[in-house]
Amino acid sequence: MSNTVSIHPYFKVHAGKMDAARAILATFIECTRPETACLYYEFTVNGDTVFCREAYTSAAGVLTHLTNVSQPLGEMLKISELVRLELHGPAAELDQLRAPLAELPVQWFVYETGLVK
Repeated sequence: MSNTVSIHPYFKVHAGKMDAARAILATFIECTRPETACLYYEFTVNGDTVFCREAYTSAAGVLTHLTNVSQPLGEMLKISELVRLELHGPAAELDQLRAPLAELPVQWFVYETGLVK
């Protein structure tokens, strides 16, 4: 079983702010680029909703990432609402994140079974 933890945030961008949101995405990418624990980091858009698809090798990688993107995340939250935030991974990894992320509206999804190739 892998220690991989994925994060799934959904941001509803305020009316008229999508261009500003798109500009912030580039900053997110640059802040994340040097992270060695990042497995993938991508943004998709559906109307006024921005979704970030991202995964890390462990809980430690998640915490490093959240520190690295604190500035663009703060900017994004000024022009959008965090409408959903999921974290997926093994219980032991998620347990390391519960206290540091206690202030966030996280939905915790514990790994049950799967296939890693």
